[in-house]
Amino acid sequence: MTALLVLEDGRVFEGTPYGAVGETFGEMVFNTGMTGYQETLTDPSYHRQIVAMTAPHIGNTGVNEDDPESGRVWVAGYVVREPSRIPSNWRSTRTLDDYLRDQGVVGIAMRGTRALTRHLRERGAMRAGVFSGPALAPVAELVERVRLSPGMEGADLAKEVSTPEPYIVEARGPRRFKVAAVDLGIKAMTPQRMAERGCEVHVLPASATAADILALEPDGVFFSNGPGDPATADHAVEALRGVLDEGVPFFGICFGNQILGRALDLGTYKLRYGHRGVNQPVQDRRTGKVEISAHNHGFAVRAPLDGPFATPYGRAEVSHVNLNDECVEGLRLLDRPAFSVQYHPEAAAGPHDAAYLFDEFCELMERRRERASGAAGVLDPASERSGATGNTADEIGAQGA
Repeated sequence: MTALLVLEDGRVFEGTPYGAVGETFGEMVFNTGMTGYQETLTDPSYHRQIVAMTAPHIGNTGVNEDDPESGRVWVAGYVVREPSRIPSNWRSTRTLDDYLRDQGVVGIAMRGTRALTRHLRERGAMRAGVFSGPALAPVAELVERVRLSPGMEGADLAKEVSTPEPYIVEARGPRRFKVAAVDLGIKAMTPQRMAERGCEVHVLPASATAADILALEPDGVFFSNGPGDPATADHAVEALRGVLDEGVPFFGICFGNQILGRALDLGTYKLRYGHRGVNQPVQDRRTGKVEISAHNHGFAVRAPLDGPFATPYGRAEVSHVNLNDECVEGLRLLDRPAFSVQYHPEAAAGPHDAAYLFDEFCELMERRRERASGAAGVLDPASERSGATGNTADEIGAQGA
């Protein structure tokens, strides 16, 4: 049986069906990770995207019940080069092919994934469709149907993937902090990383207002990753501004980084083909250290790279940059306890170089608690900055509003 991958610029790739048979539409992107395909499939940030894996052999370890990042597959379609015929892993419960078929995900196995990746790098991410079985039709007709499908710019998708009702992830061991986490497309591992550090995480829908968040009296607030164009996320921006006004410690990841950027009156823009994988080099500008990090984003924040800049909430600076293209990978406020990164320190799946960021969030919350109780005394922000150790929590936390 034949399957076709059709791009909006008319490029066509032929292969065989993988997963469900039928048709699907979405933004065509590629992921450079050699592992973590199950986490990729279930990451809500991939909502309405067709994902091509650049690693040649996919499905080797099958599918298990432990690694999903959400309760379903979110990718719109899936493209692989050579599917594994026999999964081999002691945790495997079924094949990836069966998993995709059960979830109704239309995919294609084809020899041209390398050519597809080069095409997207040269032309940029674009709309695409995968067609097989009764959905096949003359190519000209399929191209026209792809061109009529919605694009990613201007797409407001966070509410489509967010939890409909609040829920709580209990702290592991004694509870140290209460965190209000706004689910814009949260991955399951993220609240787990906080729970491991003694955080009781109250996960709220994307529709949560500043009043909803602050009503929990949280020690800190977290905004998650998620899909869509950050330029459409006005509701989340207003909610975050309410949090910043109160001086509650804030940590954002991926979409949350873009929301912080917008809250600081910075612009966002669409990357040519985005960053997706587990091998992106990011430099911490405070220390010069390079972290290998996990990414999944097609938009980025536009901010000055040459030192602190003014915002409605005091001074801010770019804390991390991508060494491949100098894309902004992190922001931090210097006069309030807030910071964010564009990448995924929860590392599911991926490297653990950035796990320290969860510790820094906890340090921000601890420092604010000490100030509130008077245990830390009255701190002079100027003197605290002059003695900064290069640690985000020490430096930002001591300068909280």
